[in-house]
Amino acid sequence: MSWILAIGLLLALLGVLYQGVGVAQDKRRVPPPGRLVDIGGGRRLHLNCQGAGGPAVVLEAGIAASSLSWTRVQPRVAAFARTCSYDRAGFAWSDARSGPITATRCATDLHLLLSTAGVPAPYVLVGHSYGAFVLHAYATQHPDKVAGLVLLDPIYPSEWLEMTRDQQWRLSGGVFLSRVGAFLAGAGFVRACLTLLARGSTRVPRRVSRLFGSETARVLDRLVGEVQKLPTEAWPAVQAHWSQAKCFSSMARHLSGLRPSAAEVAARDLPHEIPVVVITAATQPEAYRAEHGRMAARSLGGRHIVTHAAGHWVHLDEPHVVVEAIREVVRSASRDRLRDGVRLGSDQGQTWVLP
Repeated sequence: MSWILAIGLLLALLGVLYQGVGVAQDKRRVPPPGRLVDIGGGRRLHLNCQGAGGPAVVLEAGIAASSLSWTRVQPRVAAFARTCSYDRAGFAWSDARSGPITATRCATDLHLLLSTAGVPAPYVLVGHSYGAFVLHAYATQHPDKVAGLVLLDPIYPSEWLEMTRDQQWRLSGGVFLSRVGAFLAGAGFVRACLTLLARGSTRVPRRVSRLFGSETARVLDRLVGEVQKLPTEAWPAVQAHWSQAKCFSSMARHLSGLRPSAAEVAARDLPHEIPVVVITAATQPEAYRAEHGRMAARSLGGRHIVTHAAGHWVHLDEPHVVVEAIREVVRSASRDRLRDGVRLGSDQGQTWVLP
């Protein structure tokens, strides 16, 4: 048995060394496209701003996504407004943070980032999925700095506060698997699997994913499919980031904080005067679409857009729909005046269905 233990320790050591070399190479191969901003205590967040003009557009990614998820939207929006994407703590090029992660804590980080970086308010805030929680928290903390919100297939509080036992179990399982992923990434195992996958060899990665259950395998397949919608030049960076333990640890903290985040959002309503555009994938259940309609209707001049050509990642499937919604909010905000008492026109709360 001693020789088996010795071989195991040797393999573990080789894996850690392999991971260390890989991380060093990644820093040279995929440098941050933006800049690292110290928001206090030596903790840095990655901020990538493009374009000029105001109000500035700030892009907030989904729960396990990064600034890279906006690569099909940001350049187009930068053609008419200064546009900034960033990475929340622990994802992509941003430093990790300690302790639990909730929407309010993320919103505080975002405020520190924008103010430290000198990005002038007001902002048009654009958030995907979980990003809607962060932007809701930010808008309730700093309503004077928000010119409008564009929410892409956003999650909403009741779906996380009124979970069934099975849903709670699945969420706990996601936290556990994220922590396992952090361990495997630190040992170089995730890097090896992603390297095989990038080279077109899917047999080993698929077998490994199935070890954690069929649902995990389906989720990973779906995520790989979404990543493949990104421009190919972004793929090496995505691979490099998800070869790091910090991304999995951050995902575990975000998932652990989902229910507290939902409670934070539910406790404070958005100011009525902030215009809100909600874009929904038609593939969502009727209850989901109805709640999105209510989100828009609570806003003065809110709009609800349902698009049939997009899935949950609307900004990857239908970037032009997202860009046009942002353009409309920017135009309205830049006029700096209300039009007939409604910033986005007289169609308050109306649902628009796109083919």
